[in-house]
Amino acid sequence: MLGVNRSGAEYACAEGWGIFDGPTDTPAAIAAMRTWHVNTVRLPLNEDCWLNINRVKAIYGGSNYIAAITHYVDDLNAAGIVVILNLHFSAPGTTLPDGQVPMPDEDHSPAFWSSLATAFKGNHSVLFDLFNEPYPDGNRDTTAAWSCVLNGGTCAGVPFVTAGMQQMVDAVRATGATQPLLIAGPQYAGDLDRWNQYAPTDPLGQLVASVHIYEPDWAPCADWTAAECGMDALAATVPVEIGELGSINCTATSISGLLDNADANGIGYTAWAWNVGNCSAEPSLITDYNGTPTQTYGQGFRDHMLALP
Repeated sequence: MLGVNRSGAEYACAEGWGIFDGPTDTPAAIAAMRTWHVNTVRLPLNEDCWLNINRVKAIYGGSNYIAAITHYVDDLNAAGIVVILNLHFSAPGTTLPDGQVPMPDEDHSPAFWSSLATAFKGNHSVLFDLFNEPYPDGNRDTTAAWSCVLNGGTCAGVPFVTAGMQQMVDAVRATGATQPLLIAGPQYAGDLDRWNQYAPTDPLGQLVASVHIYEPDWAPCADWTAAECGMDALAATVPVEIGELGSINCTATSISGLLDNADANGIGYTAWAWNVGNCSAEPSLITDYNGTPTQTYGQGFRDHMLALP
């Protein structure tokens, strides 16, 4: 699975001005991705917009949000693109999520996955990424953090009752959905060293290890060759997807070795992000939705994709 993240549906609806950020409903918007040889799009979502709770504007939440996401997924699939649906923004209680939190919440996250899995269980060009970037226990790689990610409950460094990966796997499977599930570890999805030990139990055995890597040094796994990262060793036995990658200084040289290494080890990747920008705030691949790449990060990623068989 090689492609890009398409950000926007996680924040626009909560901020009250739309569902997507940039065009999604024209053939040209998707055709531009295909010119980069994209075969996978990771689509971040907002649980409250899907569930239509906590003051989400009706025009951007509930049935309207679900219909827009479903339509976009169908259009991407029709173009030969697999979609990874990701729980990106969430929050407990009456808080409207418009940013990242350390863990999914017991209040809404299992209900989100029950509803979303029911909606897409017949679509086998879709995968589910259960939670974007866990970072409990003070954003540390500890036994407490890994246990929290797996089991949920009351966790150090999280001011609300959490839902663990096992609970959300169970919620998805209870719907009859059989799609592969992406599972991230702590430290903003930066750790893989104890992934096997703390992986949830899936009766279907359809788990994918998810890791996020930002170059040159923004994530624990930024040195992907290091033993503590463990990405290559894990990929020998478990499917691994780099759900997010990017250059924090907009250079292509900082990601070239990572991409080559991923290709050599059968590891997929979706770069952040297919959103217009200049890399001043966060990694952006494009300067317009015709697919003009940023320099040199977007250009380097595009060149690498086009050079693949």
